[in-house]
Amino acid sequence: MKTVYIALGSNLGDRAAHLDEARRRMEQQGIKIARVSSIFETAPRERINQPWFLNQVVEAVTALAPRSLLSRLLRIEREMGRRRLIANGPRVIDLDIVLYGDLIIAAEGLRIPHPRMGERRFVLEPLSELVPGLRHPESGTAIRDLLIQVSAQTARRWQPKITPAGATASAPGCS
Repeated sequence: MKTVYIALGSNLGDRAAHLDEARRRMEQQGIKIARVSSIFETAPRERINQPWFLNQVVEAVTALAPRSLLSRLLRIEREMGRRRLIANGPRVIDLDIVLYGDLIIAAEGLRIPHPRMGERRFVLEPLSELVPGLRHPESGTAIRDLLIQVSAQTARRWQPKITPAGATASAPGCS
């Protein structure tokens, strides 16, 4: 069994429900979730004219090989309605392998560690919450130190709004 870190993101529809559903589906696909970070609300990066994201990282254990893990994550995305029409565009769900043990893989269609993880606060903030001292397999830099380098990017801990009836509601600007 290998310990893996998977980043989840959603900026369409009921974002928090999409994260919940993705985690449920991962468990069904043989990806045993051990720990879950807080949820962070983050500004879009490459294409800024789109809704804000909810992001989270899960620590999981799996017997799946890296390519099989990727295949199952892509299947979950498709089953949940992910359509890759616009690069870096809005998405119902995005699932990325951030780390797979201490493996370094640079193959067609599969890069581990995730090649842009060190540039993205929406990955590093929740990852640092789980494993601040873990070191990037290529650079050897601690996750908490990588996070400091992207601290200017907007990320805030997200909490669901509670309506008077006790049901949760989306935060303003979230549909």
